[in-house]
Amino acid sequence: MSLLQKALESGTFAVTAEIAPPKGSDFSGVLETAKLLAGTVHGINVTDMQSACLKASSLGLCIQLKQAGVEPILQVTGRDRNRMAILADMLSAASFGIDTMLALTGDHPVVGDCREAKPVYDLDSVGILRMLSRVEETGCDCGGNPLTGLAPKFFKGAAVTPVYEPMVLQIAKLRQKVDAGAQYIQTQGVFDTESLKRFLDAVDQADIHVPIMAGIIPLKSAGMAKYMNENVPGIAVPQTQIDALEAAAGEGKRTGVKGLPGKLGCELAAELIGKIKEEGLCAGVHIMAIGAEANIPGILQTAGIG
Repeated sequence: MSLLQKALESGTFAVTAEIAPPKGSDFSGVLETAKLLAGTVHGINVTDMQSACLKASSLGLCIQLKQAGVEPILQVTGRDRNRMAILADMLSAASFGIDTMLALTGDHPVVGDCREAKPVYDLDSVGILRMLSRVEETGCDCGGNPLTGLAPKFFKGAAVTPVYEPMVLQIAKLRQKVDAGAQYIQTQGVFDTESLKRFLDAVDQADIHVPIMAGIIPLKSAGMAKYMNENVPGIAVPQTQIDALEAAAGEGKRTGVKGLPGKLGCELAAELIGKIKEEGLCAGVHIMAIGAEANIPGILQTAGIG
């Protein structure tokens, strides 16, 4: 049983982080970053060519993390593989002791950096979850053929976007994912408890019961916040936070102190995590530091976790 599953099933406030494989074959840098988080988080999501940009595979880095004693969470998208290729990767993952995964549909290649690549989408996130659940139940592959040995069992996760209109569509998709076998949920980034509470209330009203981990994105600058608001579906950074980041940048210029917006972004993230834990809003948090993973231990310490 993975550390994340143990934490969620025991009621411990769970924390996961997210890292991306390199755009190359040298894993040394990202492995060192991951080791900084070992013992601080209950698992590290390894992205699967996030934003449809070519990177080394999620499976490859997950194997290296597992061998280094760091708990990996395998992200799997339907964008690049048919059901045979997905299941082949999952069987390989199981052989290395990787037992936690997150199913995603995946961004279309047209938004990425290899735009001539052909999308597959044989299965979306719901289809991936449903296939893995069926394999666990039957011991057979996606064609109904018996597997040798015991069927692999994964702690299966999915993603959801709390800030979404109409929300009823996101709730319906969440229900499909849970019915297909999702055992935990990680959300898109949230930046205030009010919008998170509205979503959680809708989940309760729909009578959906699954551990939900709130997505946390530590902001680095006002420009980053504005870009995400304009270009990333489901992201809504409050204007008050953008104004505060701009003020921090102005103060940095006046005083000659570098990094004040990033410092403030970490403080805002820690404050939000502390509120979520104190108010018991979610089962945990999923921190997406986007290249600044070394800040995560400090954020958690400021939030009073760990």
